[in-house]
This record gives sequence, structure tokens and C-alpha cells, in this order.
Amino acid sequence: MSEFGRVDVLVNNAGVGPSKPLLETSLEDWHAVMRVNLDGVFLGIRIGVEAMRATPSRPRRGPGSIINLSSILGLVGMAETAAYSASKRGVRLLTKSAALECAEKGYEVRINSVHPGFTWTPMVQSAVKRMATAEADADAIRDSLTALHPLGRMGTAEDIAAAIVFLASDESSFMTGAELVIDGGYSAR
Repeated sequence: MSEFGRVDVLVNNAGVGPSKPLLETSLEDWHAVMRVNLDGVFLGIRIGVEAMRATPSRPRRGPGSIINLSSILGLVGMAETAAYSASKRGVRLLTKSAALECAEKGYEVRINSVHPGFTWTPMVQSAVKRMATAEADADAIRDSLTALHPLGRMGTAEDIAAAIVFLASDESSFMTGAELVIDGGYSAR
């Protein structure tokens, strides 16, 4: 605000997701995931809405757009991801609730979520390395994750960025409370 005088777009994109069996997940582990994945989005939305409300609205676009990164694991479950999945499901519904509240109060701030499939990022690469064993090397695990996507590949950062750019643009001016699933068909099964 001090440098540009307004906030047009806010992307809440922090996330942690250690895979761990539910019975081995401590309350501290659970809270650590929730603090980053859900509390961080909550705080980002609050600060973003306040900043955007302080700026003049623009025709069709309103004062700004908030985009929250969830996950396909916020739509469907997967073993050994209880904390991560719960936090990303929370992001999905927090997005919808905040979007409705902003619309009903006339704030005109649009809030939407993006739900990527497995995307070949450092987070997924690290998980693949952790999962690798003598029986299943990292390449085999990557191939098995790729096979979960009907399009035959994992996503790229550019695939997800394109969805974010769309939600930040005027072309999505009539979208709020929506979720864009960018998963190569993973959740269509």
C-alpha cells in the first residue's frame, strides 16, 4: 500500500504437507500444518480485504481479487494426508464463506480458490524422494503419480500460474466463491 497506493491482487500460496499416517500424526504436527495452510490463508484474506476496501472500485472488476491455493486433496482424500487434506478442504470452504460475505456486504472483493493436481514442484519432488525405497525408486513413484492424471502428465507451475492470472484478470470479473480445478483429470475419476 505504501509503495503503490493499492492492492489489486493477493495470492495466498503457502503450503506444507508432510505425509504421515493418521495415528502417527501428533497434535503438534496437526497444528503446524493448520497454522501455515489454513491460518495463513485466513490472515491473508483479512488483510487483503481490508486493503482492497481502502481503494476505489473499478468498473466490472471491483477493488481486487484474492486467490487461495487449495489442492485436489481438498476435494478428495488420500491416505496419510489427513492434516494436509483437512487444511486444504478448509481453504476451499473458507474461500466460499469469505466470498459470500464480501459480496453480501457490498465489498466487491472477489475471492476464489485454485485446486492443483500433483504438480512437479519442489514440494512434490521432496515427497517423492521421501517415499522412495529399495522396492520403489523415485522414478517409479513419479511414474505412478503421473499415471493418476488422465492427461498423462503431472502439472507444471506454469499450468497453475495461468489459472491464477485468469482469476486476477478482468476476464474473471463475474467469478467469486468459485474453485478452479487444474488437475489433468485426476478428480474426474
